[in-house]
Amino acid sequence: MSEKKHRVSRRQFLNYTLTGVGGFMAAGMLMPMVRFALDPVLRPTAEQDLVAVTQVKDITNEPQRFDFKVDQVDAWYESEEPRSAWVYKDDKGEIVALSPVCKHLGCTVNWNGDKANQNKFYCPCHGGLYEKNGKNVPGTPPISPLDVYVQKVKDGTLYLGKAKPKGGA
Repeated sequence: MSEKKHRVSRRQFLNYTLTGVGGFMAAGMLMPMVRFALDPVLRPTAEQDLVAVTQVKDITNEPQRFDFKVDQVDAWYESEEPRSAWVYKDDKGEIVALSPVCKHLGCTVNWNGDKANQNKFYCPCHGGLYEKNGKNVPGTPPISPLDVYVQKVKDGTLYLGKAKPKGGA
Protein backbone atom coordinates (compact mmCIF):
# COMPACT_ATOMS: atom_id res chain seq x y z
CA MET A 1 0.00 0.00 0.00
CA SER A 2 2.82 2.42 0.74
CA GLU A 3 4.32 1.78 -2.73
CA LYS A 4 1.16 2.93 -4.43
CA LYS A 5 1.02 6.12 -2.31
CA HIS A 6 4.46 7.35 -3.38
CA ARG A 7 4.32 6.47 -7.04
CA VAL A 8 4.44 9.31 -9.52
CA SER A 9 2.16 9.00 -12.50
CA ARG A 10 3.37 9.70 -16.02
CA ARG A 11 1.27 12.82 -16.12
CA GLN A 12 2.79 14.16 -12.87
CA PHE A 13 6.33 13.32 -14.05
CA LEU A 14 5.76 15.13 -17.34
CA ASN A 15 4.24 18.10 -15.49
CA TYR A 16 7.22 18.34 -13.08
CA THR A 17 9.74 17.96 -15.90
CA LEU A 18 8.16 20.60 -18.12
CA THR A 19 7.81 23.01 -15.20
CA GLY A 20 11.49 22.57 -14.28
CA VAL A 21 12.71 22.97 -17.87
CA GLY A 22 10.45 26.03 -18.34
CA GLY A 23 11.82 27.56 -15.12
CA PHE A 24 15.42 27.09 -16.28
CA MET A 25 14.59 28.60 -19.68
CA ALA A 26 12.87 31.60 -18.07
CA ALA A 27 15.83 32.13 -15.72
CA GLY A 28 18.18 31.93 -18.71
CA MET A 29 16.26 34.67 -20.47
CA LEU A 30 15.75 36.89 -17.40
CA MET A 31 19.31 36.83 -16.02
CA PRO A 32 20.86 38.94 -18.83
CA MET A 33 18.03 41.48 -18.52
CA VAL A 34 18.47 41.73 -14.74
CA ARG A 35 22.23 42.06 -15.13
CA PHE A 36 21.75 44.80 -17.77
CA ALA A 37 19.43 46.73 -15.43
CA LEU A 38 21.59 46.38 -12.31
CA ASP A 39 25.03 46.85 -13.88
CA PRO A 40 25.12 50.67 -13.49
CA VAL A 41 24.07 50.38 -9.86
CA LEU A 42 26.74 47.79 -9.05
CA ARG A 43 29.53 49.59 -10.92
CA PRO A 44 31.87 51.50 -8.57
CA THR A 45 31.58 55.27 -8.89
CA ALA A 46 34.61 57.01 -10.30
CA GLU A 47 35.97 60.00 -8.43
CA GLN A 48 35.29 63.20 -10.36
CA ASP A 49 38.31 64.69 -12.08
CA LEU A 50 39.44 68.18 -11.22
CA VAL A 51 38.43 70.81 -13.78
CA ALA A 52 40.36 73.99 -14.65
CA VAL A 53 38.27 76.98 -13.54
CA THR A 54 40.36 80.16 -13.52
CA GLN A 55 43.83 81.62 -13.16
CA VAL A 56 44.95 82.25 -9.57
CA LYS A 57 45.99 85.83 -10.50
CA ASP A 58 42.32 86.61 -11.31
CA ILE A 59 41.09 85.66 -7.83
CA THR A 60 40.46 88.61 -5.50
CA ASN A 61 39.45 89.07 -1.85
CA GLU A 62 35.86 89.69 -3.00
CA PRO A 63 33.92 86.51 -3.88
CA GLN A 64 33.50 86.08 -7.63
CA ARG A 65 31.29 83.58 -9.40
CA PHE A 66 33.05 81.27 -11.83
CA ASP A 67 31.12 78.93 -14.14
CA PHE A 68 32.59 75.66 -15.40
CA LYS A 69 31.47 72.31 -16.78
CA VAL A 70 32.14 68.77 -15.55
CA ASP A 71 31.78 65.49 -17.40
CA GLN A 72 29.02 63.40 -15.85
CA VAL A 73 28.16 59.76 -16.47
CA ASP A 74 24.65 58.52 -15.64
CA ALA A 75 24.62 54.78 -16.32
CA TRP A 76 25.36 54.75 -20.04
CA TYR A 77 24.61 58.42 -20.71
CA GLU A 78 27.55 60.85 -20.71
CA SER A 79 27.01 64.61 -20.61
CA GLU A 80 28.57 67.91 -19.58
CA GLU A 81 26.93 69.42 -16.52
CA PRO A 82 27.26 73.15 -15.83
CA ARG A 83 28.46 74.10 -12.34
CA SER A 84 29.51 77.30 -10.64
CA ALA A 85 31.54 78.31 -7.59
CA TRP A 86 32.04 81.40 -5.47
CA VAL A 87 35.83 81.81 -5.27
CA TYR A 88 37.90 84.31 -3.27
CA LYS A 89 41.10 84.63 -1.22
CA ASP A 90 40.67 84.81 2.56
CA ASP A 91 42.67 87.00 4.97
CA LYS A 92 45.55 84.49 4.96
CA GLY A 93 45.70 84.53 1.16
CA GLU A 94 44.29 81.00 0.87
CA ILE A 95 41.79 80.27 -1.87
CA VAL A 96 38.23 79.43 -0.79
CA ALA A 97 35.79 77.88 -3.30
CA LEU A 98 32.19 77.61 -2.10
CA SER A 99 29.23 75.91 -3.72
CA PRO A 100 26.39 78.31 -4.57
CA VAL A 101 23.74 75.75 -3.57
CA CYS A 102 21.79 76.77 -0.47
CA LYS A 103 21.61 74.04 2.18
CA HIS A 104 17.97 74.84 2.95
CA LEU A 105 16.17 73.90 -0.28
CA GLY A 106 18.86 73.96 -2.96
CA CYS A 107 18.31 77.45 -4.37
CA THR A 108 21.28 79.47 -5.66
CA VAL A 109 22.91 81.96 -3.30
CA ASN A 110 24.35 85.29 -4.43
CA TRP A 111 27.08 87.44 -2.92
CA ASN A 112 25.67 90.80 -1.74
CA GLY A 113 22.28 89.79 -3.14
CA ASP A 114 20.41 91.62 -0.37
CA LYS A 115 21.05 95.33 0.21
CA ALA A 116 20.06 94.96 3.89
CA ASN A 117 22.74 92.27 4.44
CA GLN A 118 25.93 93.49 2.81
CA ASN A 119 29.02 91.24 2.59
CA LYS A 120 26.97 88.08 2.99
CA PHE A 121 25.73 85.32 0.72
CA TYR A 122 21.97 85.66 0.34
CA CYS A 123 19.44 83.05 -0.77
CA PRO A 124 16.39 84.81 -2.27
CA CYS A 125 14.06 81.79 -1.92
CA HIS A 126 13.50 82.01 1.84
CA GLY A 127 15.89 84.71 3.03
CA GLY A 128 18.81 82.44 3.92
CA LEU A 129 22.08 84.12 4.89
CA TYR A 130 25.69 82.90 4.99
CA GLU A 131 28.83 84.65 6.17
CA LYS A 132 31.66 85.22 3.68
CA ASN A 133 33.35 82.00 4.81
CA GLY A 134 30.17 80.02 4.01
CA LYS A 135 28.97 79.59 7.60
CA ASN A 136 25.19 79.79 7.94
CA VAL A 137 23.82 82.73 9.94
CA PRO A 138 21.81 81.54 12.98
CA GLY A 139 18.11 82.36 12.86
CA THR A 140 17.88 81.98 9.07
CA PRO A 141 16.55 78.88 7.23
CA PRO A 142 19.85 77.16 6.25
CA ILE A 143 20.81 74.44 8.72
CA SER A 144 24.46 73.97 7.70
CA PRO A 145 27.32 75.83 5.98
CA LEU A 146 27.78 75.97 2.22
CA ASP A 147 29.70 73.06 0.71
CA VAL A 148 33.36 73.57 -0.17
CA TYR A 149 34.88 72.42 -3.45
CA VAL A 150 37.88 70.09 -3.48
CA GLN A 151 40.61 72.22 -5.03
CA LYS A 152 44.14 72.15 -6.33
CA VAL A 153 46.41 74.85 -7.75
CA LYS A 154 48.79 73.78 -10.50
CA ASP A 155 50.87 76.05 -12.75
CA GLY A 156 48.89 79.14 -11.68
CA THR A 157 45.51 77.58 -12.49
CA LEU A 158 42.77 76.73 -9.98
CA TYR A 159 41.24 73.27 -10.44
CA LEU A 160 37.98 72.33 -8.71
CA GLY A 161 36.51 68.89 -8.04
CA LYS A 162 33.45 67.78 -6.14
CA ALA A 163 31.69 70.00 -3.57
CA LYS A 164 31.74 68.41 -0.11
CA PRO A 165 30.34 69.49 3.24
CA LYS A 166 32.66 71.71 5.22
CA GLY A 167 35.00 69.69 7.36
CA GLY A 168 35.21 66.54 5.23
CA ALA A 169 32.77 63.76 4.39
